[in-house]
Amino acid sequence: MTLHHIVLILHLLAAAVWVGGHLLLAICYLPTALKKKDPQIILNFEKKYETLGMSSLVLLIITGICMAYDFGATFETWFSFKSGIEKVVSFKLILLFLTFICAICAQFFVLPNLNETNIRKMAVIIISVTTIAVTMLILGSTIRYGGI
Repeated sequence: MTLHHIVLILHLLAAAVWVGGHLLLAICYLPTALKKKDPQIILNFEKKYETLGMSSLVLLIITGICMAYDFGATFETWFSFKSGIEKVVSFKLILLFLTFICAICAQFFVLPNLNETNIRKMAVIIISVTTIAVTMLILGSTIRYGGI
């Protein structure tokens, strides 16, 4: 087993936690929270998932950068959009940046004041981050075929 293969396995495990956690939140917890107008359902999930989810995101970033370099998509070629791999890496970095924007909005503007009247703002962020995560997963799957 090569180092690249080990890094790929770690990346896939972290993606399973990150994407799976957001899908669970969006599909199972969010509808109930919206129906009951109970933000505590979301806050309880966030409290339990945050450490594992954020650790997975950090691992995704580290392993993603390692694999990008293994495929020849170095810092100098990010956002050049020349090869299929460079396109995937560049789009995933843009989506990562959007994820950070969502996280900042949630942490500083929505979660501190989350209540039954503004729970829909959190729903928009949850759906956005989940959609971004699934999109990143799909983009990553194209690497096997040379990217997009």
